[in-house]
Amino acid sequence: MTSFRYQAVESTGASVQGVIDAENRKQALQLLGQRGLFASNLQACLKGEEKTARRPSSNGGVSPGFRWGSRVRRKEITALTGELAVLLEAAIPIPQALDGLGEEEENAALKEVLRKISESVRKGASLSAAMEEHPQLFDKLYVSMVRVGEEAGALQKVMTDLAGLLEHEDEVRSEVVAAVAYPAFVMVFGVFTVGILLTVVLPRLFGMLEEMLDILPLPTLILLRVSGLLHSYWPGLLIVFATIVVGARWFFRRPDGVVLLDRCKLSLPILGSVFRAAALSRFARTLGTLVKSGVSLLPALKIVENTIGNVVLAGMIAQVSEETRGGDSLAAPLRKLGVFPKTVVQMIGVGEETGRLDEMLLKVASIEERQMRARTKVMVSLLAPALILVVGAVVGFMVIALLLPIFKMSQAIH
Repeated sequence: MTSFRYQAVESTGASVQGVIDAENRKQALQLLGQRGLFASNLQACLKGEEKTARRPSSNGGVSPGFRWGSRVRRKEITALTGELAVLLEAAIPIPQALDGLGEEEENAALKEVLRKISESVRKGASLSAAMEEHPQLFDKLYVSMVRVGEEAGALQKVMTDLAGLLEHEDEVRSEVVAAVAYPAFVMVFGVFTVGILLTVVLPRLFGMLEEMLDILPLPTLILLRVSGLLHSYWPGLLIVFATIVVGARWFFRRPDGVVLLDRCKLSLPILGSVFRAAALSRFARTLGTLVKSGVSLLPALKIVENTIGNVVLAGMIAQVSEETRGGDSLAAPLRKLGVFPKTVVQMIGVGEETGRLDEMLLKVASIEERQMRARTKVMVSLLAPALILVVGAVVGFMVIALLLPIFKMSQAIH
């Protein structure tokens, strides 16, 4: 337990000061907020001796939390959202809440962003406007929900809903990454092993075999040509490969390239259903969270259109928004698109009729997420053995190609 010396303002405007015990600075701010005190200064002290709780500024030195090449990760934004919601629930003013979070933050980049947001809010800007100045950290969905919370006077509730949405998306993303990690490792390790064998090991062995035998078996000749090509021309092949990768990245960042890539994702035999389920679950959960937070349907659809992550589906949602603007219900244009399963469209229609659209959308999201997880597990369970078989077949072919000349030499000796 740490003692904190504080200067605060009561709700009546009177200035007070004193000492409060808490686990950390954040809890101290919460306790002061519960007492109706708004801290203007809060410093840690130990055994009656005051010591500053502030870390060195970025101009005066390197803070203990500084990390070379530090960047703000998605999970840090999720944690920040949840912590900010707790502080706002304790009636702590936004600038003080941001200052408290900044003092506890170890990531130098995020610490600086919190400082800038706090300064903007103190100068009169709204929290959403201050966050909008950092689009690399706070996307359109995030800023829009914060703005809705400010306008409705329910910022704490909206921040809590937003934190739940981000936590759920992080959980789903972590499960998918964990499932794909093993097949990816098998593929990378297999390619690396085969590449070393073809470029380093086999050329030396084949030189010995060519001296011993006049005619090599066909598998050995094939492997010899491939190994010789990679061994002799690997710099040029590496340049060609790098050129193809850079060209592909450039093309798929263009608007027409993005459309082509997203259309291909949805039409893939096995992965297409996974991509579609992931996009639809994000659509339903985001729209449900927005409607639950008090956003009207048309603005919510516009926000979802910009955050769904697939331009083909975003175009479809734009069509839905236009038809909904004309007076149609949400279920009717979704049924025309044929993207959602019929049962899902029926659930959305029932939600509209009963006035529980947000609940039904969140249920739809859960259904689509379960299907995505199930399909991902099936795909991964098939992909890992398939990659092992492919790598085993390549290595087996190489072993056969090496053993055949040895058998031929042994027969010649006998």
